[in-house]
This record gives sequence, structure tokens and C-alpha cells, in this order.
Amino acid sequence: MKEITLEALPPCFEKWCIKFDDLWQTKGQKKGFCCYLAGLLGESKRKNISQITENIIGSS
Repeated sequence: MKEITLEALPPCFEKWCIKFDDLWQTKGQKKGFCCYLAGLLGESKRKNISQITENIIGSS
């Protein structure tokens, strides 16, 4: 299983996530969205929220 950090993702990923910033009210929601999306696009075979948070460094 490969762990990832948001900083390791390509710049285009962050630019794409920024398009949704007006939907979120707090920085935590924005970061959570990026972490969740990175987990869905990641290499993990299991795509549930607990597995995603374990695979992304810095998420909670």
C-alpha cells in the first residue's frame, strides 16, 4: 500500500481542487475534500473513508 502526501501530487491537482473552494466554508473542509479526492484517485484497492485516511499522510 502506497502512502501519499498532498504536496506530492501534481500542481494541476491542487488547481482543480481550488475550483471547488467556494463550496466549502472552512480550511478543514477544503483540505478534507482534497484528501478524499486524492484517496479516491490513489492506488489503494479499498476505497472507504477509513482506508483513505490511513493512506494519506497528514489527514485525520
